[in-house]
Amino acid sequence: MTRLAGSSKLLRAINESATLALLLDRGTLTRAELRRITGLSKPTTSEVLRALTDVGLARVIGHTSGGPGPNAEVYAINPAAAHVVALSIRDITETAHPAVAAAVADLAGTVLARDEYDVDTGDPITAVSTTVADLCGRAGLEPSSITHVQLAVPGSYDTGTDTIRHIDVPGWGRPGLVSALARQLGTSVGADNDVDLAAIAERHRGVALGSGGFALLWFGAGLGCAIDLGNSLLRGVSGGAGELGYVPVGQSGRDLQDLVGGPAVLALAAEHGYTAETPEAAVAAAVSHVGEPASAFLRELASRIALALAAVSAILDPPLIVLAGEVAQAGGDVLRDLVAEAFYDATPLRTPVAMTALTDDAALLGALDAGLRTVRDSLVNSLRHAQNTA
Repeated sequence: MTRLAGSSKLLRAINESATLALLLDRGTLTRAELRRITGLSKPTTSEVLRALTDVGLARVIGHTSGGPGPNAEVYAINPAAAHVVALSIRDITETAHPAVAAAVADLAGTVLARDEYDVDTGDPITAVSTTVADLCGRAGLEPSSITHVQLAVPGSYDTGTDTIRHIDVPGWGRPGLVSALARQLGTSVGADNDVDLAAIAERHRGVALGSGGFALLWFGAGLGCAIDLGNSLLRGVSGGAGELGYVPVGQSGRDLQDLVGGPAVLALAAEHGYTAETPEAAVAAAVSHVGEPASAFLRELASRIALALAAVSAILDPPLIVLAGEVAQAGGDVLRDLVAEAFYDATPLRTPVAMTALTDDAALLGALDAGLRTVRDSLVNSLRHAQNTA
């Protein structure tokens, strides 16, 4: 038998990457716990934990007490080993909110600073750079400490051409933008559809937690659909899966955006006597009233939303549909019940319908979750890379 060259280095790299993955997943470990999970010997366990501590990926955060023998050291991930910035880019022509919501978190997921910015999104590189720099200043970090920047965009990112498609924010659709941002910031940059990222947040923090799969339908200024296939998202060949607003409605030349997009909701609300600056404000006002014309407006809106549910359910037959977005959140359980009633009346499908459980900025939360996953996987893979080069 030929002995594998460098096998001791290979085994050490395997053990270090496995231990790092366990720390990221479990939060804390003692030597005894690590030995019990992995079957490593006492000397190897000590060596692996010492190696991760020496390179700054792990640290001792305390000691156990109360048992026989000496107190055991408790190890955890070093939160300062990496930092992630998440930015949620908004179409300022369709929202009253600031153009960018942003947050920075450490490797443990603790948010160190968060704010919203009214920036000139006509120059994305300047907008992102100044936002990252300001967040770092608020968090007491150097910009060079940022390991990854994750963008949530109101469009779809085509990795093959490095282009954000279907986006109406000036300057953000030019080819090569994401790579240019990475060069400017000196770190890795990822981009993903904001509704897809909202679905990631819903799976980790909301009503889809533990679900075998679900479709998240977003109703706000624009429309979107995220398709979760069991902890993985269907993005399509060019990243455009879920662009619900483009689905045609009948032979009229209209699409779902014309039926339940933000301007359409405002127009429908006005027909029933509700005027507001945003569609979510109009829906919230109707929900706060009892009887007509509020119920007539909400029922008509629910019947339109039910068309979108029927299209998605008939094709995907998902275990669950989650309603999300500013309009859906403003309608709450009242709108959810009306949508479910209209959906079940119009089709033989009985897909469960739930309202999002998230009250925070779901796209920003999802961008943080996705960014942290990218960084954590990168750290584990960097140790695994030593397996291939050992």
